[in-house]
Amino acid sequence: MQVTFLGTGSAMPTGERYQTGLVVEDEEADRRVLVDCGSGILHRLQQSGAGYENVSTVLLTHHHLDHVADLLPLLKARWLAGEEHLEVVGPSGTKSLVDDLLDVHDYLKGRVDLQVREVGAHEFEVAGFDVEGYETRHSLPCLAYRFGDSFTYSGDSEAFTGLANFADGCDVLAHDCSFPDDVDVDNHPTPTQLGEALAASETDIGRVFLTHLYPHTEGRHEEMLKSIEAVYDGDVRFADDLRTVEL
Repeated sequence: MQVTFLGTGSAMPTGERYQTGLVVEDEEADRRVLVDCGSGILHRLQQSGAGYENVSTVLLTHHHLDHVADLLPLLKARWLAGEEHLEVVGPSGTKSLVDDLLDVHDYLKGRVDLQVREVGAHEFEVAGFDVEGYETRHSLPCLAYRFGDSFTYSGDSEAFTGLANFADGCDVLAHDCSFPDDVDVDNHPTPTQLGEALAASETDIGRVFLTHLYPHTEGRHEEMLKSIEAVYDGDVRFADDLRTVEL
């Protein structure tokens, strides 16, 4: 299995980091799922080599614009390329979201066989992967997702021990770390908050990648890592667009 970070940015563009999206792939089994689909992710799919033609399933953590902006562009690109199917999976309200988007862009209705499925804080199957959902702490209902013992993705969330425990035993955790410590913020963690949650949970996680980075973090990566290292002794790194991690 491998994870490719397509977009590691946020709702405020940096020029280098696109909005949120990543691909989980098992190339041997020819299965892949796109997790979140923010602005720019359609382009990153092509740059990464994954290709929008090869992504027939999208798994959404929540419905904020920086996580869904390229959803209909993906649908349209697949239609124009002659691809016939697209499945969209996400938390409660995903069907209403997709229906409302298609009401605005009604010429896309019926262009592909579109299946929409809603999931929650439980185990389910998507694109051939066994996945478990976990409710996070964000301003909208949001789910973290765990792919067996290989990979956990926090979605957008404050840092708290329950979410860290959810990732216990995983090779890689990709966690929201949107702002440095001097930013007063709700619904997203700062480095010290994340480090404290990881330390308090006493979990065994192979490596942590920081993602969903606002422009406020630019030029402050070393400082942010030191804040985490002061309270948590695990392997923590910054994610970058188009970085692939083998699991």
